[in-house]
Amino acid sequence: MSGGVDSSVTAYLLKKQGHNVIGVTMKICDGSIPVRGHSRSSCYGPGEDSDIEAAQKAASEIGIPFYVINLQEEYKQAVLEYFRGEYLCGKTPNPCVICNQKIKFGLLLDKAHQSGLSFDLFATGHYARIERDALSKRTFLKKSFDAKKDQTYFLYRLKPEQLDKTLFPLGDFLKDDVRKTAVQIGLKDIADKPESQDFYEGDCYADFFQDSDSQPGAIIDVSGRILGRHRGVIHYTIGQRKGLKLGGLKDPLYVIDIDSCNNQILVGPREYLLAGGLIAGELNWLSISAPSAPIKVSAKIRSSQPEKPCEVIPFDSHRVRVDFEEPQMSITPGQSIVFYDGDVVVGGGVIQQAIKN
Repeated sequence: MSGGVDSSVTAYLLKKQGHNVIGVTMKICDGSIPVRGHSRSSCYGPGEDSDIEAAQKAASEIGIPFYVINLQEEYKQAVLEYFRGEYLCGKTPNPCVICNQKIKFGLLLDKAHQSGLSFDLFATGHYARIERDALSKRTFLKKSFDAKKDQTYFLYRLKPEQLDKTLFPLGDFLKDDVRKTAVQIGLKDIADKPESQDFYEGDCYADFFQDSDSQPGAIIDVSGRILGRHRGVIHYTIGQRKGLKLGGLKDPLYVIDIDSCNNQILVGPREYLLAGGLIAGELNWLSISAPSAPIKVSAKIRSSQPEKPCEVIPFDSHRVRVDFEEPQMSITPGQSIVFYDGDVVVGGGVIQQAIKN
């Protein structure tokens, strides 16, 4: 339970169905990261204390026991260090994907068991569906009924054995109906809370780094000409236009590559952001075994984007090549690519490099 409307209504629905429900939340912020700038609703930051208080209040209203599981050190090692390392390598990581795999659906459950809590199933307020096929004995992760709220992109790294012990009660609900339910059961304050839009409260990810972590360097164009200086590679991502501070140029330029080894930012016209394919690794296959031949699927290269038709081609034992039917904009190393067959999540991986013409 996060203190938000989705997990609170999830707990209520499960109790109404007759389950013996226990509410748990995880404490992940240890105060070691100074939050600078405007605070916003998020997963990580000093606002966690008020979220825990809201979750405890919701559990009390619903009439279920509530426990807080301390995962500060585990979160720091599994998520924050991963986040820092990827940025320092010139990549743009997705910490929510890693958190779901290693923390929420992993270490949280392990530590809850170690704390003496006994339970058969784990439920969250994610908008997704799970379907178990008796014939194939496979467990499928499927998109939610509310397409606008679907969160399968962030769940693709879960293993079948994790899904087998998981419930997503909101998978068949619309978000508006969830909010109405919260109001009806006396949780209007929670129903009116702003949604968490990011994993961090602060305005700048530089809060996670020391000044010595990233040094200024050259901004160069596609011809190798030095156009200016950057503040450090941690401040940039593929497709970025604002903040380059390159005055006096006729046409806008975008970040098209980040060379952390040489501490350089490469910029170019917008058309240089287009790529026909990519290489992905750290693969996780859900609805199928690892393919030994090319397969036709659709894929998302970011959570907010509709999936696009593509062909997935085995590249080596640990990677695949993905060729899109149409070139895609701003394919970003470090981000996830998730494969779909209709509503079913086929699998996914982490983008290692874009393949440009």
